[in-house]
Amino acid sequence: MLVKVAIDLALDRLFTYEVPEALQKKLAVGQLLSVPFGHREARGFAMGITESPNHRITESQKFVVKPITAIVDETPFFSPAILELVKKVAAYTASPIGAVLKTALPAAVLKRNARAKEQLYVDCSIVRLEDCSIAEKGLTARQKWLVENIARLGGGWMQQLCRELKTTPASIRALAEKGLVTVEAKAKRRDPLAGRRILPTKPLPLNEEQKKALEAICAADRPVLLFGVTGSGKTEVYLQAIAKELEAGRGAIVMVPEIALTPQTVGRFASRFGGRVAVLHSALSDGERYDEWHRIRSGAARVVVGPRSAVWAPVRDLGLIVVDEEHETSYKQDEMPRYNARDVAVLRGAIEGAKVVLGSATPSLESWMNVKRGKYALAEMKCRAGTGTLPNIRLIEMQGGEIYSADLLDAIRLRLERHEQTILFLNRRGYSRAMTCGGCGYVMTCPDCGVPYTYHRADSCLRCHICGGWIPVPKKCPQCGCPGFDLKGVGTQRAEAALAKCFPKAKILRMDADSTSRKNSHDDILSAFRRGEADILLGTQMIAKGLDFPNVTLVGVLNADAAINMPDFRAGERAYQLFAQVAGRAGRAELPGEVIVQTHDVESPLLSAVMQGDFAAFATTELAARKECFLPPHCHLAVIGFSSTNLKFVGDWAGMYAKSLRKVEGLKTGEATPCALEKADGRYRWQIVLRAANAAAITKAWRWISSARPTPKGVRVTLDVDAFNLI
Repeated sequence: MLVKVAIDLALDRLFTYEVPEALQKKLAVGQLLSVPFGHREARGFAMGITESPNHRITESQKFVVKPITAIVDETPFFSPAILELVKKVAAYTASPIGAVLKTALPAAVLKRNARAKEQLYVDCSIVRLEDCSIAEKGLTARQKWLVENIARLGGGWMQQLCRELKTTPASIRALAEKGLVTVEAKAKRRDPLAGRRILPTKPLPLNEEQKKALEAICAADRPVLLFGVTGSGKTEVYLQAIAKELEAGRGAIVMVPEIALTPQTVGRFASRFGGRVAVLHSALSDGERYDEWHRIRSGAARVVVGPRSAVWAPVRDLGLIVVDEEHETSYKQDEMPRYNARDVAVLRGAIEGAKVVLGSATPSLESWMNVKRGKYALAEMKCRAGTGTLPNIRLIEMQGGEIYSADLLDAIRLRLERHEQTILFLNRRGYSRAMTCGGCGYVMTCPDCGVPYTYHRADSCLRCHICGGWIPVPKKCPQCGCPGFDLKGVGTQRAEAALAKCFPKAKILRMDADSTSRKNSHDDILSAFRRGEADILLGTQMIAKGLDFPNVTLVGVLNADAAINMPDFRAGERAYQLFAQVAGRAGRAELPGEVIVQTHDVESPLLSAVMQGDFAAFATTELAARKECFLPPHCHLAVIGFSSTNLKFVGDWAGMYAKSLRKVEGLKTGEATPCALEKADGRYRWQIVLRAANAAAITKAWRWISSARPTPKGVRVTLDVDAFNLI
């Protein structure tokens, strides 16, 4: 018997091993194996088993085909369905299978020392207080009191009982010696929701639109695009659709675009489904991720909530996958394998026969096009659920460099007087986006990335948001020696400081990458705001989607132009989605909402489209423009990226690639050009943009040229199929 093994490395091939007779009956696809690899022992996954006599090992092959050493875990880590998914994703993204496998499995699960956490548990089930034999055990009054109270509590963890009963482990062990309790080591779950108070909820009555959407999902034979305005009650539809799957003995996956949204979403689902809910995301501790993943694999957890990595969760009998805010680019992974979790969800649904729901108030043009082509079904919800109404949107023309217009300040002041809440959106963290010399105009720039440092007032330092490097604020200009510096641009820290000056008594929370670096900080900030402990929430795109605060009646967009004027053909689509989503945070309950958008261009067609709230009209116009230029979703677009510390070398190599690719039929190959961000982390960056009617033409060309032109030392070459990042 032979087994194909994917070594736990980013290698683009499988390795064949012999299966010793003693292990043949135990071997199964998806198991983790220990195998000899070179001069060391490696681990890998069983991808396929061959039992045909035609594949017997010959004498000449015995020196090549080695036997596996051991089966590390007899329970497969991957089901056959997920392995098929891994293979298809690897082929589509032109990624090594090993790289996809590592992505599909949390690193915490694969650590060699990873194991369940064990603690001493005190079991009192053998105790019957009414049994007079207890009195014959020679107990002291204190021991009798301990027995009675341990029985009253129904036993429990040793540490917890000692703390609650103010006793010691030795005292409890003495009871065990008398046969009154048992003490044994048991696995104790590291619960990510520990300490959170989650009250049970019941299904809410559905309005007519919600009922029709639920019926469409339950009857669907293809993916369903749930197109519902912000506040239309999409989450309740998800909950009731999942409830039907659970009743039928099937599981579900719910994907959210931001970790910041996970606590709120988990709370909603845990309140409805209790302990059957598991959460998976990178902010968990290794122990929590290990325990949650194994709960899912064992079937103890039937509903999984998390960001894009949740699409790989080993849910048994998968019946439904929900991709909330399906338009979000955060579902696309920027590192190998560069997959889009939304598309992987659709693929997994097809493989496992599970329903797939893509929900959004501002769908991606890819999904909208798939509806028009009949690949997806459409369910619409055009009205807000309950008493909520869509907010009124105003454009305010800005003059000069002020942060807040008089109109916005007046609106904030009115909300403070009414004890209502405000959300302010600014998609740039830090205090100021650049620091320049007041004398010569020199811009403090990161030497490794070539971009201006961002000033962070709280740390009194200059940080690069590309590589993460930082330097202290210089006392004088390194070029002319002038001591005076000017701050250019506005970040969330500067906006917060200016806001505090205008409203010194207001309670302000800031939510960005700097304020949410510690564990549970996302949940802490959002929970505090939900409890009314702050009047104003100021933040980046973290606050622009999926959040529901009934007391928020005002949303302010501080600098709309920054999102619109990006050098990307998707800038219009992204800006529309961003503004429509952030506007949707206002007026979600009984109180009416207002949105104020600050801009230097009140005549912007895109902002006019946002004000009208007609996504279908916007999509029609945008799709027509994309078709003329042969741009996605009318084609597949890929980027071949090149990077090196040698500027000339990387440019020359990119040029040779481009010249060769122009010979490939069915491929539109752009020129080799420097990236918009020419340098990052000390490496110069070039790229080639490819377009084709189907993705297979791109991956075929990539594999051909990769074999024809092996990558030279010092140059990194990458392929990103269906690329989002063109910077």
